[in-house]
Amino acid sequence: MSGAAGGGSDPETAAPPQRSWGRWFGRPGRSLTRRLIWLASVWIVLALLATGWTLTGQYEESSLRRLGAVLSNTIDEVVLATNATPDGSLAVAEVKDDRTLRPLSGKYWAVAVPTDDGRLRIVARSPSLAGENLAIPRELPGRLREARGATISYNAWGPLQKRLRVAASMKQLPGRTAPVVFMAGIDRSTIDADTQQFATFTWAALLILGLGLVVAVFLQVQIGLRPLYSLRNEIADVRKGRAARIARTYPLEIQPLAEQVNRLLDHNQETVERQRTHVGNLAHALKTPLSVMLAEAGSQPGPLPDMVRKQTAIMQAQVDHHLRRARAAARAQMLGERTPIAEVLDELAVMLERVFGARGVEIDWRAPDDLAFRGERQDLQEILGNLIENACKWARRRVRVSAGPTGLGMMVVVVEDDGPGLPEDQREAALQRGMRMDETTPGSGLGLSIVVELTRAYGGRVTLGSSDMGGLKVLLELPTAEV
Repeated sequence: MSGAAGGGSDPETAAPPQRSWGRWFGRPGRSLTRRLIWLASVWIVLALLATGWTLTGQYEESSLRRLGAVLSNTIDEVVLATNATPDGSLAVAEVKDDRTLRPLSGKYWAVAVPTDDGRLRIVARSPSLAGENLAIPRELPGRLREARGATISYNAWGPLQKRLRVAASMKQLPGRTAPVVFMAGIDRSTIDADTQQFATFTWAALLILGLGLVVAVFLQVQIGLRPLYSLRNEIADVRKGRAARIARTYPLEIQPLAEQVNRLLDHNQETVERQRTHVGNLAHALKTPLSVMLAEAGSQPGPLPDMVRKQTAIMQAQVDHHLRRARAAARAQMLGERTPIAEVLDELAVMLERVFGARGVEIDWRAPDDLAFRGERQDLQEILGNLIENACKWARRRVRVSAGPTGLGMMVVVVEDDGPGLPEDQREAALQRGMRMDETTPGSGLGLSIVVELTRAYGGRVTLGSSDMGGLKVLLELPTAEV
């Protein structure tokens, strides 16, 4: 006998494990964690965008209000310095504002009167304009009339192509029937630069805050959902056979789920136990009458007792077969069953080499240490025992067994021998119950059919083929217990 637990498996039978990596940025609805983080992140981004726009807008408005106050003071000074002459013209005394006296200083004022065509004509201007005029929008006269003496502000281009903040107000002077429009403008480049700097710092601070909040939300979700991860791991341990039930205590929102899972496990166990009890009762009820019939027929000579013995033996074999199948079907529904392949192969190889020691049959087996069958040890022993025993019966000297995972929760066990093999047209019939390909060899013909029935009960499959050793190759697919 030669064996290896954890050695290389047959290339035909062992495929590399398949992993499926979930993508973080998939559809949000596929993961509760992603959904929570996406929703929180969207809300954080929208809230910070609204905050940024509000803060920068309010800063700009506050700056413009300060400019408006300066321009209003300038208008008041110009109004005080303006008088109506007896001939109806306007005389403007010197306004004592240094910036309005220096040419192109960035601060300007002008006095205008309405014309017959509804426009405004400038009749006086500050020395700082240096012969230029303040821009007057077409709609300004109408807006001033609607404002009824209130100050109106607007943006315009001034001397040296610089943006100005302009304030205008329509006043009624003593001794003059027609209204007079007073305008004052100031370079707003300093305000624009301050606003831009404030906006840069504000958006940078909000970006850092937003990243910090997203990280905080991520950590909060991870910590908050940690009990769910623990519950998932415990359920996986139950499914893999490392635990019988969920043992930890969870928060109030999750504990009812854990209790329901435990109740489901208990119910499943009770159902299987009831099925086992019924099967055992049926076996006991049938076994005794069959044994009595065999004993009575064995004590009587003649063709009739011989027929009774033969038919009773067939009935007993059929009863054992169907009871075995029922027990396997019940066990296949249980969670938590786990049987290492290497241990079972080692036990079977030692036992069967002793049984067939007179013929010098050697059993060479290979299986990874961590490969396990998702089912009961008794069923795996019966499946592999029948296959390896059948191979030993037909082998000349060698039997080879290899096992390995194929991915998707399944594994393949290959049993080969160097015997005469089996023609392709007889392989399907060999899997049928009670079929014997050679009447000269001992056996009931139920071995392969038992393997087929038990394998199907666990959702597996049996396939026959030709071995490169010259004999029969049996490929057995069974569910694996995950590591």
